Amino acid sequence: MRFRNPPRLRSTALAAVAAMAMTAWIPAAASASAASGTAAATAGALQDGAPGDVVSSAPSAFHPLPGQPTGTKAWKIHYRSTTADGAPNTVSGTVIVPQDGRTGPRPLITYAVGTVGMGDSCAPSNNIPHGTAMEANLIQQLTLRGWAVVVTDYEGLGTPGVHTYTVGPSAGHAVLDAARAAQRLPQAGLSATGPVAIMGYSQGGQASSWAAELQGSYAPELQVKGTATGGVPADLLKVADFNNGSYGSGLIFMAAAGQDAAFPELKLDSYLNPAGKVLVGAMKENCVAIDAIAGSFKRISDLTTRNPLAQPDWQARLNQSRLGRTAPAAPVYQYHALADELIPYAVGSRLRSEWCARGANVEFDTIWLGEHVSGVITQSPAVANWLADRFAGRPTRANC
Repeated sequence: MRFRNPPRLRSTALAAVAAMAMTAWIPAAASASAASGTAAATAGALQDGAPGDVVSSAPSAFHPLPGQPTGTKAWKIHYRSTTADGAPNTVSGTVIVPQDGRTGPRPLITYAVGTVGMGDSCAPSNNIPHGTAMEANLIQQLTLRGWAVVVTDYEGLGTPGVHTYTVGPSAGHAVLDAARAAQRLPQAGLSATGPVAIMGYSQGGQASSWAAELQGSYAPELQVKGTATGGVPADLLKVADFNNGSYGSGLIFMAAAGQDAAFPELKLDSYLNPAGKVLVGAMKENCVAIDAIAGSFKRISDLTTRNPLAQPDWQARLNQSRLGRTAPAAPVYQYHALADELIPYAVGSRLRSEWCARGANVEFDTIWLGEHVSGVITQSPAVANWLADRFAGRPTRANC
């Protein structure tokens, strides 16, 4: 079921508050075409190759606004990655490289977007060429510094299957393998030994944090200089409890659908009442501007016959995505709004404490004024400056 909405719908203020990642709607035909075009690539990738190998590439474009020039070249790629349970999969994404005549190793940012929705039309690679991916304005701040950027679509977003929304290990793999793929794309001209940084906020904060934790074991060859991560939903059970019945409650049901996509044995459908089945089914086909509004101010009990989050198997899988058990190998800049109304500040603060206790190099920054969405915008200059210091080899200012 697809909710009715006009073409290229910009996210409303409520949708922005409800999910950080502001996106536009692209007609269903675009996602259907993308899905059909990637089926063969997916099958081929699963047979041979290694994580980060490029399965296919095609010229694309990078426009922060429709038609806005950026002095870059871009390619849509499909690359091999790994599911949460270690199986090979194929993920799509976009590689963006400034055309500024730079010589020598060019820094690369592997960028994890915030929540855009679950429908294939929501995938960043489907919006970036049209100037309808609102986070592209933040990405442009990076390309203007001469840095290349690769933006993952995550597992199941723009590729066959349901998006595994909020499944941390899957997202972390996708972020790291996007960096590998960008360096292996011949047209991009990036060095396999060039400096890399990881960046993301909200859902992207979870993904970038997971990438930071996994990098030392999963992608140790990447020359990661640091990770900038903000508004991190480090503990999904605490975040779900915080949002139950609020205007952010739609994210709970999106997350449940994402976990069920990764782990079908959870059998989400068996817990949903008729209204819950309709809502979750529609969420899988739409973008966040619609999903967040449709799911707002609902309690878990409104849409279920019993609460799946109270079940041991659900709790075990959600805890599999909890962050803080592994110290990132590279320095981290973590930031969180004190008044964050979607991801409790205490969740971010606890992640910082757990990383610090494990010996991580963490600089934590409290955003004293603002809330969830404004945090990524107002903090973006500080984030870019911190990354520039890491690329320049300057000392960190850890404050554990």
